Amino acid sequence: MKNTEMKQLYTRFSERTDPDSVLREYPRPMLRRDSWQNLNGLWNYAVTSGREEPASYDGRILVPFSPETALSGVQRKILPGDVLWYRRTLPPVTLEKGRRLLLHFGAVDQHAWVYLNGTYIGEHHGGYLPFSCDLTDALNRPQEAGADGVLRSCGNALTVRVVDRTDTSYHSRGKQKLQPSGMYYTAQSGIWQTVWMEAVPENHIRRVAYLPDYDRARIRIKLLSARETPVRYTVYEAALYDSQEPPHPRPLLTGEAATNRAFSVSLPDLRAWSPETPYLYAVIFETEDDSVQSYFAMRKCDVQKDADGVPRLFLNNRPYFQTGLLDQGYYPESLYTPPSDEALTADILSAKRLGFNMLRKHAKLEPDRFYYHCDRLGMLVWQDMVNGGSSYKDWFVTYLATALNRVHILVSDRWRSLLSRRDREGRREFVAEAQDTVRCLGAHPCIVVWVPFNEGWGQFDTLKICAGIKKMDPSRLVDHASGWFDQKGGDFQSIHYYFFRYDFKPDGKRAMALTEYGGYSYSIPDHCVNIEEYGYQKYSDPQALTGAFRRLIEETVLPSVREGLSAAIYTQLTDIEGETNGIYTYDRKVCKLDAETVRECNRKMKEAGAGRQDAP
Repeated sequence: MKNTEMKQLYTRFSERTDPDSVLREYPRPMLRRDSWQNLNGLWNYAVTSGREEPASYDGRILVPFSPETALSGVQRKILPGDVLWYRRTLPPVTLEKGRRLLLHFGAVDQHAWVYLNGTYIGEHHGGYLPFSCDLTDALNRPQEAGADGVLRSCGNALTVRVVDRTDTSYHSRGKQKLQPSGMYYTAQSGIWQTVWMEAVPENHIRRVAYLPDYDRARIRIKLLSARETPVRYTVYEAALYDSQEPPHPRPLLTGEAATNRAFSVSLPDLRAWSPETPYLYAVIFETEDDSVQSYFAMRKCDVQKDADGVPRLFLNNRPYFQTGLLDQGYYPESLYTPPSDEALTADILSAKRLGFNMLRKHAKLEPDRFYYHCDRLGMLVWQDMVNGGSSYKDWFVTYLATALNRVHILVSDRWRSLLSRRDREGRREFVAEAQDTVRCLGAHPCIVVWVPFNEGWGQFDTLKICAGIKKMDPSRLVDHASGWFDQKGGDFQSIHYYFFRYDFKPDGKRAMALTEYGGYSYSIPDHCVNIEEYGYQKYSDPQALTGAFRRLIEETVLPSVREGLSAAIYTQLTDIEGETNGIYTYDRKVCKLDAETVRECNRKMKEAGAGRQDAP
């Protein structure tokens, strides 16, 4: 019997949520400054139907939790015709002469307009990427400037207006659905990542890009600023990050370069990064007016042929089998937003303890700290681009496509109506957001694969988009079409295995990857939300579930690994709403499979996937 009422679950990470200290960690570890202020906490909110700011607000919301979530204190669904308003007073601002005050949003779903003291500051479209606004010129000015030239401003009113169309448009939406069921989940809206301010010089370092040249033991670096300026860098010895904050290693080398020009730094006694040894080089960049802390790693991930001539995934020039989990990044009390920073590290460590070395971040971008924790803890990441397009035709992209794939009939991506991509503006928007995803996340060494399309959801121009990503980022691989709609491009033959007998047919050119499989379901009443159970095969107890998992690995996956399968991604890390096919329950309190069995299966796959490494 179907039950549409969800029981509210909580993870242990939200048991003592304090509005004054929610998600207070520095939000962008890849480019860290000291002069910043966290703006998370209680804001005023209102929901209206018009573009005019309301005269009064409905109540208080705990930012950065979306209004649909329990942790927000609101628990109200935002519909496509609604306008969501936020308002708060900024803390007092002290700004030295020649510096600017930037306001940063980790992500706002979907279209946001920002105002300060009634003045329009800027806007951003897209619910998954960070954006910034310069508040300086709209700050309240004191009647008399101080003799020291320092601006001291208070009483500044910040207002944010948000509209979210969720799954009623072609905009990127991931797994969100206004009427959730099965493999689609509760929609969320508004501010869902940390909001913060920082004071910067006018010509500040805006972004850092790294391109490791592993074979030549050097790193290529490019710093972006408004105007080219000299920069001094200091690289510190590689250090294993075993805590949440960077250690303080000894200086290794120093040098001088310039912003807006790429430069290379050779590294003596190179220390490689891997999941087993996640060594990170700390680096400080200093210009005349600016100073930022950052880090990078030296690793190489590519496809090479092993000693038997089989194309395999290599890591640092050795065959390396990637055993992963599909990770959708949902939490019962906070949906897209992690309830705490510890929640991010706990998911990564839970996967590592079971012997997994990779997470496929599915149909979602995470806060920057997720990738930072993967960098320092040692977890490979396959990063999906967030899918969009008009309403999906499940009869085609799921059921018929699966059957056609079974008999090796490839379907062209030119069928834009069937693949929900008829809107030209939607196609342009997807390309722009894919490029921004590479720019925003490309410095993180944990990311080794980009995944532009999944199971035909809004898929189009696959080979062209794959080539564009490879040109932007030659240091990573591309799974150009995860699932059923292979266009014979990219670095992988990418197969999803749920319904029919698995058929392994390598093409001898690309690496083989089982990019989704399993999905075995087991529901534990006290740890699920009590709606209709969804999974590909259902089991009634942990012993049966564990036995089925072991047989799947030993009888289906392992033989393919020996033939050349290079990666396998089990569905999935945790349950999500009615989808009870996680290794862990939705509240992260129960591991449903026997942990030792999972570790042993992963060990066998890694050993088989290492291949024969002597010369043929």
